[in-house]
Amino acid sequence: MKKIPLHTKIFIGLILGVVVGLVFGEKARIIEPVGTIFLRLITMIVVPLVLVSLMLGTASLGDIRKLGRIGIKTIVYFIITTMVAISVGLALANLVKPGLGLNEEVRAELYKSYESKAQVGIERMEEKPSAIEVLVDIVPINPVKSLVEGNMLQVIFLALLFGIILTLIKKEKSEILIKFLDGLNDAIIQVVHIAMRLAPYGVLALIAAVIGQYGVNILVTLLKYSLVVIGGLAIYTLGMNSLTLSLLGRMNPFHFFRAVKEAMIIAFSTSSSNAALPVSMECVEYIGVSRTYSSFVIPLGATINMDGTALYQGVAAVFIAQIYGIPLGFMDQVTIVLMATLASVGAAGVPAAGIITLAMVLKQIGIPLEGIALILGVDRFLDMCRTTTNIVGDMACSVVIKETEKNKQ
Repeated sequence: MKKIPLHTKIFIGLILGVVVGLVFGEKARIIEPVGTIFLRLITMIVVPLVLVSLMLGTASLGDIRKLGRIGIKTIVYFIITTMVAISVGLALANLVKPGLGLNEEVRAELYKSYESKAQVGIERMEEKPSAIEVLVDIVPINPVKSLVEGNMLQVIFLALLFGIILTLIKKEKSEILIKFLDGLNDAIIQVVHIAMRLAPYGVLALIAAVIGQYGVNILVTLLKYSLVVIGGLAIYTLGMNSLTLSLLGRMNPFHFFRAVKEAMIIAFSTSSSNAALPVSMECVEYIGVSRTYSSFVIPLGATINMDGTALYQGVAAVFIAQIYGIPLGFMDQVTIVLMATLASVGAAGVPAAGIITLAMVLKQIGIPLEGIALILGVDRFLDMCRTTTNIVGDMACSVVIKETEKNKQ
C-alpha cells in the first residue's frame, strides 16, 4: 500500500478541523490541548535552531564581506517586497471600498463585542519602544536571558556575532566548534522531524478550536473586507513571489510552491512565522537552497519580513477610515506605506502581532484606534492567511539570494 505523504495528511487534518469546528462549535475546543502541545513542541526548537544554524551558516561563509553582501541584499529585498505588498492592499481597498455600506447595527455590535480586545492592542502599541530603542536593544545585556525569553532579534545578533568570530579565530580551533555545531544542528533537525509526525493531529485540533470559537458568522458579516484581504494576499503571494522566483531566482514557481506546501500549511494553522520556521528551512533544502543561505535568510525573514501583515494593514486602515467616513488623500496613503513598512520590521512572529502594528499605523494618520474593534472578529482567520504569505516570502527570498550568490562562489 502506498504511503500517504505528510503534506497530504496535514491537509486532511486541516479539512477535518474545519468540519469538527463547524459540527461541535465551542465543544471542539476540548481537543485544543493537542494542538497546543504540537505548537509548543515546534516552537520549543525555534531558538536553538536559529542560534545553531545561523552560527553554522555564518561560519561556513568564511568571509565577512560575503556575509555583509548577503545581509544587505536580503534586507533590501524584504523592504521592497513589503512596500509592494502594502501597495497591492491599498489599491484593492481603494478599488473595492469594503468599508462602505456596512449596516449601522452590525457596526455597533462589532464594536461592542471587541472593544476590550482592541483596547489591549492600543495599550501595547503605546508601550512599543522607539526605533532607536529597538536598535539599541538588539545588543543583549544578558545573552542567557535573550535565549530564555526568545528575543529573536537578540538571538540573531548573538548567532551572527559568534558565527563571525568563528571565521576570525585559528582554523584548527574553529573546526572543532563547527563540527560540534554541525552535529548539534543534525540533532535539532531530528526533533523537528519527530514534531512533524504530530502535525496532522495538531493542525486538526488548532483549526477545530478556531472555527468552534468564532464560527463562520463573523466571517460572513465582514465578508467584503475579508475577501479584499484574502484576495490581496493571494494576488501578492502567487504573483509577486512567482515573478521574483522566475526572474531573480531562476526557478519554476510551480516547482517552488509544490516543495513548500508543508510549511504553508503549518504557517496557516499556527498563525506563527516562528512555528513554521523549522519546516520552512527543511522545505527549501529540498529545492537546492543550502543551509548556508536558508539558515541566514529565513530566521531573519521570520523576524523582519512581514509582507502579508503589511498588506493587511493597508487594507484595514482604508477599511476603518471608510467606515468612519474619513477621506484619505495621496499623502495619507504614502504615510500608510511608510509606516506599515517600518511597523512590520521587527514585528513578533507570533499570532495577532499585526494588531499592535496596525494601531501604530492608524495613530499616525489620525484614524480612531477604537476602529480596530470592528475587524477583530475576523482577525484570527486573516492572521492565518497573512502568516502564510509572510513565510512564503521568506522562502522565496532564500531562493533568490542563493541564485544571486551562485556566480560569486
